[in-house]
Amino acid sequence: MAQDNEIFPLSGLPEALQDVAGQARERLADTLAQEDADSRAVWQALTPERQTALARVVTVSNFAQDVLVRTPALLGELQAAGELDATPARPVLERRLADALAQADDEETLYAAVRRFRQAKMLGIIWRDLNRPAGHDVWHTTAAVTLLAEVTLEATLAWLEAFYTPRWGRPAPCEDGSAQRLVVLGMGKLGAGELNLSSDIDLIFAYAEDGETHGGRKSLAHQEYFTKIGQKLIAALDSVTADGFAFRVDMRLRPLGDGGPLVGSFAALLAYYQDQGREWERYAMLKARPVAGDVVGGAGLLRGLRPFVYRKYLDFGAIESLRGLKTMIHREVKRRSMESNVKLGPGGIREVEFVVQAFQLIRGGRDTELQQTSLRAALTRLPALGLLPQDAVDELLPDYAFLRDLEHALQALDDRQTQRLPDDPDARERVALALGFADWAGVIARLGEGRERIQGYFDDVIAEPEEDVEDADSDTPDLEQWRQLWRGELTPEAAVRRLGEAGFDDPDGARKRLERLYHSRAVQGMQRIGFERLDALMPLLLDALAQNPTPDTALPRVQPLIEAVLRRTAYLALLRENPHALEHLMRLCAASPWIADQLARYPILLDELLTPESLYTPASKERLADELRQTLNRLPEDDEEAQLEALRVFKHAQTLHVAASDIAGTRHLMNVSDYLTYIAEVILDAVLAMAWKHLTRKHGVPPGMHRDLAEFLVVGYGKLGGIELGYGSDLDLVFLHRATRGATDGRRPVDASVFFTRLGQRMIHLLTAITPAGSLYEVDMRLRPSGNAGLLVTSLAAYADYQRQNAWTWEHQALVRARVVAGDATLAERFNAVRREVLGQARPRPTLRDDVVHMRQRMRAHLSSRTRETFDVKQDAGGMVDIEFLCQYAVLARGAEAPALLTYSDNVRILDTLLDTGYLPADEARELRDAYLAYRSTAHRAALTGDRARVAAGTFEAHRRAVTELWARVFEPAATDEGASSSLPG
Repeated sequence: MAQDNEIFPLSGLPEALQDVAGQARERLADTLAQEDADSRAVWQALTPERQTALARVVTVSNFAQDVLVRTPALLGELQAAGELDATPARPVLERRLADALAQADDEETLYAAVRRFRQAKMLGIIWRDLNRPAGHDVWHTTAAVTLLAEVTLEATLAWLEAFYTPRWGRPAPCEDGSAQRLVVLGMGKLGAGELNLSSDIDLIFAYAEDGETHGGRKSLAHQEYFTKIGQKLIAALDSVTADGFAFRVDMRLRPLGDGGPLVGSFAALLAYYQDQGREWERYAMLKARPVAGDVVGGAGLLRGLRPFVYRKYLDFGAIESLRGLKTMIHREVKRRSMESNVKLGPGGIREVEFVVQAFQLIRGGRDTELQQTSLRAALTRLPALGLLPQDAVDELLPDYAFLRDLEHALQALDDRQTQRLPDDPDARERVALALGFADWAGVIARLGEGRERIQGYFDDVIAEPEEDVEDADSDTPDLEQWRQLWRGELTPEAAVRRLGEAGFDDPDGARKRLERLYHSRAVQGMQRIGFERLDALMPLLLDALAQNPTPDTALPRVQPLIEAVLRRTAYLALLRENPHALEHLMRLCAASPWIADQLARYPILLDELLTPESLYTPASKERLADELRQTLNRLPEDDEEAQLEALRVFKHAQTLHVAASDIAGTRHLMNVSDYLTYIAEVILDAVLAMAWKHLTRKHGVPPGMHRDLAEFLVVGYGKLGGIELGYGSDLDLVFLHRATRGATDGRRPVDASVFFTRLGQRMIHLLTAITPAGSLYEVDMRLRPSGNAGLLVTSLAAYADYQRQNAWTWEHQALVRARVVAGDATLAERFNAVRREVLGQARPRPTLRDDVVHMRQRMRAHLSSRTRETFDVKQDAGGMVDIEFLCQYAVLARGAEAPALLTYSDNVRILDTLLDTGYLPADEARELRDAYLAYRSTAHRAALTGDRARVAAGTFEAHRRAVTELWARVFEPAATDEGASSSLPG
């Protein structure tokens, strides 16, 4: 192994990163030990300055470290070429990549050459970004990454054109005689010339004129030819191989997005934008720029699109649409919990871009100086046009540059497209080192200052006039007293007296609680603007508490929420600016510690308090499905993390609506369970779709199946199957699929049975994975055939055989409450037929009765309360489970002669069916139904109040007696097989 000082010293690095740097140095030393003497000599000859720079690079960037471990000779090559100090010129890059591609004789070697070239050049870019040679700043970095992308696009496209010429020929020339090539428009930051270290490249493909290729073995229409070339180009850059990827490609900004053609002719694109172009597409086209292929033709296309992008007039509709976009941005940030995202969060990169692009959209047609793809260039032109003061630009530009530097530091860690601040302490310190800060606290302080400034300008650009109006009641005597109390300006005696007058039973305890909060480190450490927001909110909050009937309960429940948002002061402003939201907050938190906990854990849910009409009105299943579909469609299809986060926020928000309506008494108990079940069902639909896409992209589809249709079933058992979900219910699931043999048809084929097993595993992972926004659901798979010993996923045919031949009576009881909750409709019909057949079998009554009683006795032995003082409404004798067993027994005993009993999976409708079919007298049916609903209501309330579903022994005495008497008549050993005429079959 090489000596430590032969690579780099640790002395110049922060104490917190000594271990990280030491491990990096050891990895490199081990690698160099395997190299020849000449290779080691390059490293050993590094100057002290280079050693210090190397230490910084490999300590901060895992990507750089990994590249050097794989190819240590790159360091010497970059140094010899001068790339550690300066970006190579475009001709130099073009020549080096051309030399590399000249050795590629098929697409596999093309992929390898492009990826290795990109890794080498990115190593140089990261080195320069982290060490900042003289004159180097963030704009040099973005320009270098953009140049690398452009050179790579052009060289790869040219190679593909030449490679496929013998097969497909060349496109026919244009009418003017010029050659036709694919037009590659760079969008987003590529078009702006400001790419990130690890950014997608947003592209739109086009071609000039229709026609046919010539000179190849097969002639193709231009549409087909350019589509094929475009697909090959995407794969050459985007596909992940053993060498990684070159650039992730995003084509969704093209007309009609993923649903539109990959490539369009100039005429088709011009017609589309003229007739169908939407406001957001104007916004996207601001940054469009030809970056490869027919660059001259691409420039001509954009000239034709200029009237669409830059209007010659200023219309009120444009301003209104921008205001709507502002609202949408704020809502999405809250809904997706992106406060820690430096791009999308408040005061983030996108808000700076919006400030500039808003002026471009509104004024760019008249003030042609604003027709710039570069944000930096456009921003610097605003003062001369009187659109922003020079002071504002002088603040925004450095703040934006800092955000981009921070974004690059985050992405340099692992060459991963991320804008989220890390939670890992080592990662935080590495980011601080990359940015030149002593520690993470310095980064956060600088970030907070910049974000607040950016937010201010963002809000000012398109603020509604009424947003600037002061609250007329802000200086009322009551609020002034509450302000003094909050600030500690009242004597303890006066504060206690004021709280007592407001209805607090323990006013001194409330005073001390507020005093501790005010003097807490979190509050005292707030930035000025954040503290001002808190200081403005607290008098309103205390006044709202005084209006609440139980302020002693509400205060300790609301306080954790306030503490949770001290670092995210937008929520403080939300509550400050919306007194009605405060009112709803107090009402809900006082009624339910569960809701208070949900809001404290997920402050994004505060957004739901702004719209009471929807807060207390849960959505129908159709509306839920539509809202979730729209939410997920706004996210990148391959960004599973973002989609999962959106699913979790959606679940929390919709569950809050249900709980609010439950507390307000605007929904019947059965409606509450219905809505909670609907939420689970639409989420299961989405999760199945996500898992199916993930598996089919990787492995293809099983034999005989359609790529866009998952021939798979999610069967809900228990409360999900019975449409009786509660607030904290698990999901009892069984996974089934259509039986098929053979392997999938993808690039990585697997046997169909393995595919479906992985599909089930993927669904469970998506449902149960824990993130800052929690998990979706706990999942219980023990009701599948053979329980935990059985296969995770079963074919429907095997499932049917098991139910017919091997299932125990308790499994048939469970099947009573089973129903399809997600999956293929045709397969669902087959499942329903199997369920009806199995449940409709004739069964010997004595045996069935004994099995049911035996199972219930086992449950009571393990789960009942075993005390005479209390009654567990679920598990004790005469409780919910007894009613469920009575219903299940009735279905299994009478299903053969009364098929109507096989229709429903929920207990209430089974009881109704027993009444309709004459198997249960009206008085007994009513007694059981009333008892069951009363028990379920108690269980729901217990979940909301954080209590156990137990009551005093005499609370439900009449209900309990009715249930136990019927239980005794039905399951008494001496009962006849026919049973009493006034009760269920015995």
